[in-house]
Amino acid sequence: MIIRELQEKDNAAIERVIRECLIEFGGNREGLAWADESLSRLSDYYNREGRAYWVIEQDGEVVGGCGIAPFADSEEVCELQKMYLFPAVRGTGMAARLLDTALTFARLHYKQCYLETLQNMHAANRFYAKHGFESLSAPLAGSEHFACDAWYIKGLEDV
Repeated sequence: MIIRELQEKDNAAIERVIRECLIEFGGNREGLAWADESLSRLSDYYNREGRAYWVIEQDGEVVGGCGIAPFADSEEVCELQKMYLFPAVRGTGMAARLLDTALTFARLHYKQCYLETLQNMHAANRFYAKHGFESLSAPLAGSEHFACDAWYIKGLEDV
């Protein structure tokens, strides 16, 4: 397995990963990444200053990914976005490597990293807490994913 930057040729594959994972956790609805207009063209969305997206590739197939982009056009807070992995990749250590790659990049551009998710993604919530994300009681102002019900923040000086 390798982690590499998203390429235009990966758009359909990473959209499939995200959609299948959202279906798995009941996230195929408005107010979540499911309805993001950029979901089918993530390479365009992330091909800008202060943004990046990485995929996990296994045997030539994209099996997961995540990105960093500014949160609500902030210059200090980024958002860990669309971090999804197929079940076969979970528990292999690749999520931690992917997160480390994203946070190393984020540290170069931002002071804090924010993320939104669903409470019923229990393993993901434990993973974020284990990696130093602190739970918030409400979303940050400017959140577009109004259907999320779990929010986290992490200072990047300790990355």
